[in-house]
Amino acid sequence: MTDTVYDRATDERPLFRVREMREQGALDAALSEDRAYAAYALAHLESGLFERARFWTAEGAGGTGVVMHATAMGRTMVVGGDPAAIDAILSLHPGPRTTYLSTCAPEHVRVVRRRHALSATLRMARMSVTRAAFSAASGAVRRLRGADIGILNALYALEDAPNPYTAAHIELGVYCGAFEDGRLLAVAGTHVVAPRASIAVVGNVFTHPGWRGRGLATAVTSGVTAELLDRGCALVVLTVDPENTPAVRAYTRLGYETGATVIEARAGRRDPLGVGAWLRRRAARRRAARQDGSAEEWTPGRAPADDGGEAL
Repeated sequence: MTDTVYDRATDERPLFRVREMREQGALDAALSEDRAYAAYALAHLESGLFERARFWTAEGAGGTGVVMHATAMGRTMVVGGDPAAIDAILSLHPGPRTTYLSTCAPEHVRVVRRRHALSATLRMARMSVTRAAFSAASGAVRRLRGADIGILNALYALEDAPNPYTAAHIELGVYCGAFEDGRLLAVAGTHVVAPRASIAVVGNVFTHPGWRGRGLATAVTSGVTAELLDRGCALVVLTVDPENTPAVRAYTRLGYETGATVIEARAGRRDPLGVGAWLRRRAARRRAARQDGSAEEWTPGRAPADDGGEAL
């Protein structure tokens, strides 16, 4: 943590030292206050994902923060920490023109909206389970393999189908299905499995519309969770709409506990050409040279109470 430093030219706003962080151990420590909340960022410390992610940290009198911009699972952004610190990072490094804000706390929304226009906003709940808390559900399920890709994509295509999955995607993740007479009726899978961080994120849970309410989603989620825990994941995480009471109850029966509220949204940079961020980076580097002679970036940050920004 830096000493208390204020920028006298900018209304006494606290200054933050902003820098790109590539030391994985330091990032793991910075993200570990709430590992379930930070699951996507922690997962990107994994080899193969880390190379396609950039992590920015801010330290100052107003606290600390981390912002991740990544491309391995589509363009995604994760923000965590003190709002003023996040403001400092995003003022200099707002990321690509468009991205998906996959993890953001409610208190961060005003800060993010200073630099990004948000749409399709969701208020979700992060849930997580450990081996000690896990309680497996009954029901026959089997692990899906690459050879099952045709029936898997056909099931997802019944409602709001994502882009078709590939056989390699299924092999690299963990997917379980529930069948009747050879017909795939329900599936659950993973967004990411990260042995280095000992964490995995469950998702893509879907049941055939004609077979809902029979516990199939619970069974396949249980199957995926059990395999992930058997692989040595210390924490298995998922995100759910808190208004989806049946799903929350099902996950709770498996031992998942509700944690932080998470905001998700599509994000478009308000300064598409990035001119403002470039000018602020130049000023931040000049300020750092005056402050401590370093080649880093020092910039002020504002907490949400400092402006009248629109809330969620």
